[in-house]
Amino acid sequence: MQCFLIKVLRFLPAAVRSRPGNSAKYDPSFRGPIKNRGCTDIICCVLFLIFILGYIIVGLVAWVYGDPRQVLYPRNSTGAYCGVGDNKDKPYVLYFDILSCAAAINIISIAENGLQCPTPQVCVSSCPLAPWAVEVFQFSKTVGEVYGERRNFCLPAVSPDMIVEESLQKGLCPRFLLPSTPALGRCFPLPNINFTLPEDLRINNTTVSNGISGLLDSINARDVSVKIFEDFAQSWYWILVALGVALALSLLFILLLRLVAAPLVLLLIVGVLAVLAYGIYHCWQQYQVFRDKGASITQLGFTTNFSAYQSVKETWLAALIVLAVLEGILLLMLIFLRQRIRIAIALLKEASRAVGQMMSTMFYPLVTFVLLVICIGYWAVTALYLATSGQPQYIYWASNTSTPGCENVPVNMTCDPMAPLNSSCPNLKCVFKGYSTTGLAQRSLFNLQIYGVLGLFWTVNWVLALGQCVLAGAFASFYWAFHKPRDIPTFPLSSAFIRTLRYHTGSLAFGALILSLVQIARVILEYIDHKLRGSQNPVARCIICCFKCCLWCLEKFIKFLNRNAYIMIAIYGKNFCVSAKNAFMLLMRNVLRVVVLDKVTDLLLFFGKLLVVGGVGVLSFFFFSGRIKGLGKDFENPNLNYYWLPIMTSIMGAYVIASGFFSVFGMCVDTLFLCFLEDLERNDGSQERPYYMPKALLKILGKKNEAPTGGKTRKK
Repeated sequence: MQCFLIKVLRFLPAAVRSRPGNSAKYDPSFRGPIKNRGCTDIICCVLFLIFILGYIIVGLVAWVYGDPRQVLYPRNSTGAYCGVGDNKDKPYVLYFDILSCAAAINIISIAENGLQCPTPQVCVSSCPLAPWAVEVFQFSKTVGEVYGERRNFCLPAVSPDMIVEESLQKGLCPRFLLPSTPALGRCFPLPNINFTLPEDLRINNTTVSNGISGLLDSINARDVSVKIFEDFAQSWYWILVALGVALALSLLFILLLRLVAAPLVLLLIVGVLAVLAYGIYHCWQQYQVFRDKGASITQLGFTTNFSAYQSVKETWLAALIVLAVLEGILLLMLIFLRQRIRIAIALLKEASRAVGQMMSTMFYPLVTFVLLVICIGYWAVTALYLATSGQPQYIYWASNTSTPGCENVPVNMTCDPMAPLNSSCPNLKCVFKGYSTTGLAQRSLFNLQIYGVLGLFWTVNWVLALGQCVLAGAFASFYWAFHKPRDIPTFPLSSAFIRTLRYHTGSLAFGALILSLVQIARVILEYIDHKLRGSQNPVARCIICCFKCCLWCLEKFIKFLNRNAYIMIAIYGKNFCVSAKNAFMLLMRNVLRVVVLDKVTDLLLFFGKLLVVGGVGVLSFFFFSGRIKGLGKDFENPNLNYYWLPIMTSIMGAYVIASGFFSVFGMCVDTLFLCFLEDLERNDGSQERPYYMPKALLKILGKKNEAPTGGKTRKK
């Protein structure tokens, strides 16, 4: 055993000193992103193009077989759409007995079944405006005499000479009408209706308002949607102003980082130390208080009431020890890693300078946004068409099977709505049930939807990869320009975009596919966990949580690896695997610098997002809530129903804008960092091999360039 330990101890120093991979070699012809490159990962490129072609075919199949009108337009009892075709002038659906919707079906079931209710429905040109009901003494009269102009609320086949009682038994005309308003293409009763049903229609002597109160509470979205629309109409230009402020703040923060990066980092570090110091002081104060009281955990014992542990001294002592250890670790890191923190600050300043030299890169997220909208929109439309594919099916239905002659009717059996109904049941009808699931497209519906989901993940990740690789190519051309800005290419962003699309579509597709498979596995695991949540035992829950944690870590690692691989692809033009390996080895040879730069950048970007989003949120709150006075007539806050709505919209928009700008800045920092590490390994500062890094980094590292700054450049 002792011999084994001695061998291990002898081996450890060598393992610690070893550097993974080989350092980059000096190349006299290298001056940034290479121009002479070939196509990479051609097989994956071909597979990606074939997959996109299949994705287009799936969209065509969905377009041929799908019918999204069943989602966009309401249907009457026969399955005909209201607002199109023969019913073009009748866009609304009227329910003969709206009380049956409220009493028999909850709103969730109604929404899932296309707002279908167990009552006849008819397409109408307008909803009824006044309450009305057929009295018992009018049953013997004709439809034309009783209904008059209200006959348009009956089914079209009703004759004006038909007896009212017969039309009611067959479900051809409504027994009563309620003042309604169109919502979601349906006529829903207005609230606070002061109208009482006739005696024979009352349910437990309730009024109409009481009978439909639950339904109106559930579908009160009409009034809310109108108010929301009015608020947006009143405040949309002020929301745009808030988004403009967010854009200006984001851009200003990034450009000013070259001046305030060091003070900001110092402020953040001091702030964290101060918070930990206050936590230590507070824990010590609480420990003294409970120590003097004699409150100990031995007296409390074990309890599930975790708040009780706040009243014992051991809890505060443990918290004190943890915070003190964290404070000590942070202080030691600041002492031993101060040089690397200075390097991180210098790289942040250089990234701000690079963004200032290439302002077009800040607006590239708009291109990514448009491409993402296309990918997500195409998937959504395809999924909608696939979900609505199939032929309409009709079944027999009777409102009351206890009526004489209706005892043996074939309820729920398929029927033909165009065929005459030869039955002794007076209220038997052939109504719309749904869409069939038979047929080639319908049998493959699940597989086609899975194909669409894979297409969504793959295309979205490919678009994000394209943006990262394009930005990396542009920022790499900035770093490897010896005389800045003279040696920077004229159009670095467009050149990187064309170069990436032409040569590296396959490599981007390869990395995006790996990430997509992991993300889909996470989605499937979340779905399984959701379905089995009620029947899981503690062991199964623990196993699923472990799998979810492992997949989450794997996804984060793949994103990190892909991001750096795309940077190497943009610079050297090699395939994905080689680029990922070279990037990983380069980072592992400088792992401490990677950790420090990553954390410092995350802190700064978090502080920037907090500044932008918080500033816009505070300004929006004070403006839209009317707390800012004396701005003049042109700058008065609009009268709103929900003043929090434009505030939340402004905050979310500011977060999206800040995330877009800071993602570009983060990509710039990562690219310059990899270039900086390559520069250290490739060059030595001599006249033949001068460094490309800025003077600030040279001073921090204690290095200098022997090559003159002005005239002489690298040897070709």
